[in-house]
Amino acid sequence: MTRKGEILVREKKKKRGGGVVGCDSDSVIRKKRCGRREKGVRVVPTELYFVCRDVFKGHGTVSLPKDVQRLRCVLDNMKPEDVGLSGDLLFFRPRSIVKGAPRITYTTIYKCENFSMCMFFLPPTAVIPLHNHPGMTVFSKLLLGSMHIKSYDWVYSIKPDDPLLSSQLRLARLKADNVFTAPCNTSVLYPTSGGNIHAFTAITPCVVLDVLGPPYSKEDGRDCEYYRDFHYSEFAGNDTAPKPKDEEHCYGWLEEIEMPKDLGMDGIEYLGPQIIEKSCQRQ
Repeated sequence: MTRKGEILVREKKKKRGGGVVGCDSDSVIRKKRCGRREKGVRVVPTELYFVCRDVFKGHGTVSLPKDVQRLRCVLDNMKPEDVGLSGDLLFFRPRSIVKGAPRITYTTIYKCENFSMCMFFLPPTAVIPLHNHPGMTVFSKLLLGSMHIKSYDWVYSIKPDDPLLSSQLRLARLKADNVFTAPCNTSVLYPTSGGNIHAFTAITPCVVLDVLGPPYSKEDGRDCEYYRDFHYSEFAGNDTAPKPKDEEHCYGWLEEIEMPKDLGMDGIEYLGPQIIEKSCQRQ
């Protein structure tokens, strides 16, 4: 998607714990001695880390409303420079037309069993298709650019013996279908509400910061599933189709699909302002 110097990151190397740190020489926020911090510098990733550590309690839990508001407040106030980004990067300059679906780049700021913090870099027209976040609370902050976001929630929960499982289509309620431009407020997706199934389409080059708690885990039943959607009217004539209580345009049918073959993603190492995990750094 971009050259190494365009987003201040380099090809990702696997490191245990996910806490990859560092950044370029122009925007570096260096690690300080215990109890000391450079005057005027916001060590935002560290602040975000400590709030996430308090808010997310692990598998099978949902954060309390007051904790959601606390984390949302931190994210609402975040700026691109807080993670080592600026609008004059080469990534945001006009690029020649590339054949095929544009590739997406992602970088992990931090990851543990209870939560993860990552960024996605989308060139114009790039798409992250409809996908879910099972059992997860997700905070999405658009740091740079403009993108179209579409999201759904399931209308009916399904049990293992539910006859609806025999159908390839499930009814979902449309929660968002709008264009968002940075700076804008953080969106929060809950395990069963808020638009847990969503899709991103970049209008301009975009950067999205996602905080997920708990993170994806196939072993714990939190694997990512992909979908395509159909307008409600396309299958409304089916006698078994549930009748919506309000306007039909608020609903759609979702069909689970395999991960799209043209969904190209490249992992790179995070080199923005580092996270300082030592408790003595908390002020």
